[in-house]
Amino acid sequence: MISIVGTVGVPARYGGFETLVDNLLDENDTSCNITVYCSSKSYAKKLATYKNAKLHYVPFYANGAQSILYDIWSLFHAALKGSDNILLLGVSGAICLPFIRLFSKAKIITNIDGLEWRRGKWNTAIKKFLKFSEKVAVKYSDIVIADNKAIAGHVENEYGVRSKVIAYGGDHTVLADLALSDQGYALALCRIEPENNVELILKSFSKTDKKLRFIGNWDGSEFGREMKAQYQGFSNIDIIPPIYDIAELFEIRQKCSFYVHGHSAGGTNPSLVEMMHFNKNIVAFDCDYNRASTENKAEFFRSVSELITLIKEEDFLDNAQDMLEIAQRRYTWGIVKQQYFSLFN
Repeated sequence: MISIVGTVGVPARYGGFETLVDNLLDENDTSCNITVYCSSKSYAKKLATYKNAKLHYVPFYANGAQSILYDIWSLFHAALKGSDNILLLGVSGAICLPFIRLFSKAKIITNIDGLEWRRGKWNTAIKKFLKFSEKVAVKYSDIVIADNKAIAGHVENEYGVRSKVIAYGGDHTVLADLALSDQGYALALCRIEPENNVELILKSFSKTDKKLRFIGNWDGSEFGREMKAQYQGFSNIDIIPPIYDIAELFEIRQKCSFYVHGHSAGGTNPSLVEMMHFNKNIVAFDCDYNRASTENKAEFFRSVSELITLIKEEDFLDNAQDMLEIAQRRYTWGIVKQQYFSLFN
């Protein structure tokens, strides 16, 4: 019996962990007894099963302050019902693992996510709590999963524990044979947060005549609204609200000139590995995570001036084939699923 804890739930609507779980499940496979814990607050229609998995609804939100209660409730329920394997995605509720160890013999496998305590959006108290939760998760899990070699290095250096490196798939975003074209625009796609270097990207393009289509949740925060107001007046910058339709994104992705990835935290970013399947040149913010994900073969920037240089020299960008080769070798859901299920009893 396998219990999957820590996501909003399935069917996936957004989010890397949700997409991961959706792709671990198989509507044609009845051999596994899987329960996925879902937030009752996020699903108006509550399915009993999905892709041969049982769905159990918890009366809390899976994100924000309630995420701790949500994960703790789910973990205790999974342990009490006798799960053989518990896959915990994220560390918010990991503080209860020492207590679960007192009565449960379940194998606990924890994906610690992208070192949440390092994210700039959290205040000092939350950062300390998340760092403590990470420490507890590593200590009381049978197996720790890191989605990036840089995070695996942190876990070993900080706690003396070797983790399993399992990334994400991105091939689900390629809906048909690619009909690649260059419609003259660069593409950026992310949550609109400072740590994703949104302002750096916008400022860089505002100083060029290269067209940028930038997709994100601009109205979801004061920072996003501020960036939108400041840059939507530039004729070469399209500020686009979030797009969740995978078919619409497919068309936008395969028609861009190149992709700009500004994430500076979070390990292996799903948006990056998804784009690597599109045989497009990629320029990425220079950090350990992005270098590990692209095997140092993308083009990298750390400042406005460096990104402007890459924009102006786009005709010399030549990493698309490398990105595609890496994606097909490392970032397919068939590979990821096999890696996860090899960890269960």
